[in-house]
Amino acid sequence: MKQNSRRNFLKLGMLAAALPLPAVAKAWQSAPERRLRFHNLHTGEHLDLAYWVQGAYVPESLAEINHLLRDFRNDEVAVIEPGLLDLLNRVDVALGASQPFQVISGYRSPATNHLLAERSSGVAKHSLHMEGKAIDIRIPGIALADLRKTGLALRGGGVGYYPASDFVHLDVGRVRTWGG
Repeated sequence: MKQNSRRNFLKLGMLAAALPLPAVAKAWQSAPERRLRFHNLHTGEHLDLAYWVQGAYVPESLAEINHLLRDFRNDEVAVIEPGLLDLLNRVDVALGASQPFQVISGYRSPATNHLLAERSSGVAKHSLHMEGKAIDIRIPGIALADLRKTGLALRGGGVGYYPASDFVHLDVGRVRTWGG
């Protein structure tokens, strides 16, 4: 696995060196479709779908993503910010991942967030999870450190690193970082 993570990191570095960031962004923006693959670890549900096709978000796909990323504790569904989906797609493209995002936490209802914040100092009382603007993930076959580095390089929002809990937090709030 260490060999694979080094290979992925080197591949990412070569891609970044070969194409200036504006060129990568332009290529991403001009793609005919944007796809995402998810595996919700709490519900066992899987999704593999195009959520953006020929310049427009696909409402049916967004609804399926909203459902999969719901608060699994109470089944409350909320709108997931499309910008978060775009950030995840950019991460996926940059890493060339062959596996889906494993979802630890997507949307959190205020009640769930309050419960978690009471139990842990690591949960923000005004978490962006409650606004559908944050997700906690990992990708099989991709080193957590490489996932974190990619999130940081894309500068799409906050990046939290939780190696002891085996996940990276990504959000579309202001650019900031914490953990490890």
